[in-house]
Amino acid sequence: MDIWKYFAIGHADHHFMNPLSEAKFDELVEMLRLPAGARVLDIGCGKAPLLVAIARRWDCTGVGVELSPHFIEDARGNVENAGLSQRIELVHQGGADYAAAPGSFDLACCVGASWIYGGHAGALAALSQMVAPGGLVLVGEPYWRKPPSQGYLDGSEFERDSLGTHADNAAAGDVLGLTHLHSIVSNEDDWDRYEGYQWNATGRHLRDHPDDRDAEELRALMDQYRRSYLRWGRDELGWALYLFLKQ
Repeated sequence: MDIWKYFAIGHADHHFMNPLSEAKFDELVEMLRLPAGARVLDIGCGKAPLLVAIARRWDCTGVGVELSPHFIEDARGNVENAGLSQRIELVHQGGADYAAAPGSFDLACCVGASWIYGGHAGALAALSQMVAPGGLVLVGEPYWRKPPSQGYLDGSEFERDSLGTHADNAAAGDVLGLTHLHSIVSNEDDWDRYEGYQWNATGRHLRDHPDDRDAEELRALMDQYRRSYLRWGRDELGWALYLFLKQ
C-alpha cells in the first residue's frame, strides 16, 4: 500500500496531525510573539494549520514544504480558504531537498517529521542554519517516558536507541548554540484523541470502501498499531513541542 494513502486515510479527521490539543496549539502560536513581516518555514507542513494560524496571528509570511500528494492538496485548500494565498507559499517536495539561504527565516519548524533529517539532532542542525540570529526553531518530537518494553519495540518502527528522554530532547540544541525556551508536552488525553481519530477514520474508510484493494493490509496495520498503543505505547511514548532561540 502507498504510504501516503495510508497516512491520508488515517489522518482524514485531523487538523494538526500530532498529539496536541487545540488549547495547546493556540498556546504555542500565542507564545511565538513574532514581529510583523516575519518569515516562517514549516518543513513537513502537512495540511498547513500551523502556517495559517501563525500568519493570521502575527502578520507574517511563510513557506510550507510537504511531500505527501494528499496533504499538499489539503494545505492548498486550507491556505486559499483562509485568504492567505499571497502570504503563504506551498512547495511540493521532500523537506531535505528544500534549499533555504542561511539565516533567511525568523522561525523554522519541523513538527513530527524529524526523520526527514535523520532524527531530532539532525533536524535542529538543519533548521538552525536557516534561522537568523535571534530567530526561533520549533520541533515536535517523541521521547521515551520510560524504558520501552520489547513488545512495544517489536510492534513499532522504533528501536530502543531511536529516542531519548524529554530532558535529552530539550538539551539537544545546546551544542548548536540554541537556547531551550519552552516545551509543550502532550498528555494521555492528547494521545488518545490523536490515535482514536485514526482508528475512527480508518474504520469509516473500510466501511465506505469495501472494494479497496488495500483493505486487508489497512485493517491489519490499524489493528496492530491499536493493540500496540493500548498495551504499551500509551504508557511508554511521550511527545512534546520544543521551542529554541538561536543566539
